[in-house]
Amino acid sequence: MGPGPITADPRVLRAMSAQLVGQYDPAMTGYMAETQELYRQVFRTRNDATLLVDGTSRAGIEAALVSLLRPGDRVLVPVFGRFGHLLVEIAQRAGAEVHTIETEWGTVFAPEQIEAAVREVRPAMLAVVHGDTSTTVAQPLEGLSHVCRELGVLFYTDVTATLGGNPVESDAWGLDAVSAGLQKCMGGPSGSAPLTLSPRAVEVIDSRRSIEAGIRDAESEVRSDPIRSNYLDLAMILDYWGPKRLNHHTEATTMLYGARECARILLEEGLDAAVDRHRLHGAAMLEGVRGLGLRPFGDLEHKMTNVVGVEIPEGVNGDAVRGELLEDYGIEIGTSFGPLHGRIWRIGTMGYNARRDAVLTTLAALEQVLRRAGAPVTAGGGTGAALDVYGAAA
Repeated sequence: MGPGPITADPRVLRAMSAQLVGQYDPAMTGYMAETQELYRQVFRTRNDATLLVDGTSRAGIEAALVSLLRPGDRVLVPVFGRFGHLLVEIAQRAGAEVHTIETEWGTVFAPEQIEAAVREVRPAMLAVVHGDTSTTVAQPLEGLSHVCRELGVLFYTDVTATLGGNPVESDAWGLDAVSAGLQKCMGGPSGSAPLTLSPRAVEVIDSRRSIEAGIRDAESEVRSDPIRSNYLDLAMILDYWGPKRLNHHTEATTMLYGARECARILLEEGLDAAVDRHRLHGAAMLEGVRGLGLRPFGDLEHKMTNVVGVEIPEGVNGDAVRGELLEDYGIEIGTSFGPLHGRIWRIGTMGYNARRDAVLTTLAALEQVLRRAGAPVTAGGGTGAALDVYGAAA
């Protein structure tokens, strides 16, 4: 019940137990094409360039940034938590000229603040984390694409923590590159990074294509300044997933099975229904911790549906409470990073664990552990407040 990874859906685990198939087996070609179409629906996009990067969600982030940013390109990163700093780190390693604006952790930017920074910096890319689990808040992305289109700026976002449990509208929001992971609202394991690219983004990547020796022919593009990663080179990965099926790496077959099943489960439920489910159980957890007498952290108006930050009560050892929850009840909740380490817990209600029984069990166990720690909790207050939320929604 932390900020991810979460308990994987049993259907996903069963799918991942299937026998391996080589990437050039006709069956695998079919699985890959089916997975691409499933994730077009998940991302709510018509982008042809929708695929999986074989690696954790960070691999998807790095593939997008290293493939879209040339050394010396300007990139603007609005930082409101740990993972904004990660975008800065990766962009710098790609050789970009990085500009940042920052706000206090637990808050987000007004859209006009980001627009003003884009107009001032004139970057090649605006790179924004959508939901930052380190702070539990989500940055609104609607209304930013117009300035990106006006100034020719690529618009990238990391939706690892939000996809499947919060609204993500790739086409409607004018996003050019979007990357994600499976281990949060998608209900799967870490290890596969769904990614979608707009035609504008593909045009940039195509202009950087350089086919490696050993698989190139006389007509293959070869450049003196190729994308600065081989494994995460989206130009070659697009050729691998596209009609050419040009050899690049050995497909992570088991992860593809898992990613495919994650998307199937989500689309069977319905995207809007899944967001509503996360919103309901997230609200029950929020009111539950309040009912225990605990104080939520951050700007609740912009809180992600799937994780709540909780101020650790004065005099309570936060790590000891987490340890007891895990040891005595088999329940994991998270700590945080940087300025929030030791100050807040992060409790997730996402993916397979966005369920009534998981919420109520966690709140009941947390009450008992806090009581033993000497915290002044309200007896039955957590489960009672959560049940009120469920009752109101019935």
